[in-house]
Amino acid sequence: MPPPAISQPLVLQFDDNRLLPILYGEHDRHLARIEQSLGVSLMSRGNQIAVSGEPAAVAQARQVLNQLYQRLKRGFAVDFSEIDAAIRLSQTEDGTEPSLFGSDGVAIRTQRRHISPRSAAQAQYLRQLQARELVFGIGPAGTGKTYLAVAVAVAHLTKGEVDRIVLSRPAVEAGERLGFLPGDLREKVDPYLRPLYDALYDMMPAEQVLRRLSSGEIEIAPLAFMRGRTLTHCYAILDEAQNTTPVQMKMFLTRLGEKSRMAVTGDLSQIDLPPGQRSGLQDAVDTLSGVDGIGMVRFTEVDIVRHPLVTRIVRAYDARDAKSKPRSEG
Repeated sequence: MPPPAISQPLVLQFDDNRLLPILYGEHDRHLARIEQSLGVSLMSRGNQIAVSGEPAAVAQARQVLNQLYQRLKRGFAVDFSEIDAAIRLSQTEDGTEPSLFGSDGVAIRTQRRHISPRSAAQAQYLRQLQARELVFGIGPAGTGKTYLAVAVAVAHLTKGEVDRIVLSRPAVEAGERLGFLPGDLREKVDPYLRPLYDALYDMMPAEQVLRRLSSGEIEIAPLAFMRGRTLTHCYAILDEAQNTTPVQMKMFLTRLGEKSRMAVTGDLSQIDLPPGQRSGLQDAVDTLSGVDGIGMVRFTEVDIVRHPLVTRIVRAYDARDAKSKPRSEG
């Protein structure tokens, strides 16, 4: 087999020398990250970078460097997480170039954060959240399913497009039961809802979160509290939906009222229901796939935006689980 074709070096030129030390990183460590990830060679001289390697890898490196440079021009920081995000977006299979920084209109601005997609699936998810009234985000932890849904909900609230946010989770995790936990009801359920609080505090000033919680503009409650209600003029998010039963899921989805939106997030590999109990999320996916007006976005381990080691951990567990599944008889 002949060796892969190596193109002539592609020379990229950048017009603002003040941004280049940040683009290159201390001791060129940002360039080294791109080289290691894409298998290219980057040689910097002044305001130019020569990119060598296989043509496809060179094209990816060009896209990554240009996106990072545009981010710097807009006044945003660049670090390893941004580099990894740009690399993930450069590896889309459909030939498109979704923007890491929202030039395609999918960035979300909240009072404390400018939030933009860090993978192709995140870009698709943000578009669905903005375009559809009900969206399912399904995939492993660390892919931003809940965080992005909260960001969109906060943006809608601060723009006055909804009157309130309702965040909910089923109180079924790790085999614990609320009745055996100490404290009053709020103290019992708060540990289960803490990730939702964390996301809110990341989007809004703390005093505003507390004020809106007190006024009811933001409500965080166990799924059981949703029964019998109609959610109007609100943005409702059901997190950890893999731990709902089919009856609970149907109950939540049918709360959707006038001028409201819903996001449902969950990880079908992390079901904590009793053995033999069907997950309401799986049931909803099977029942509602293809229904007009409903968006479903699936994330995989390549969309994990936490520490790179998390991606490898998830991949190892998935590989083990695949081996342990009984083979179907043909």
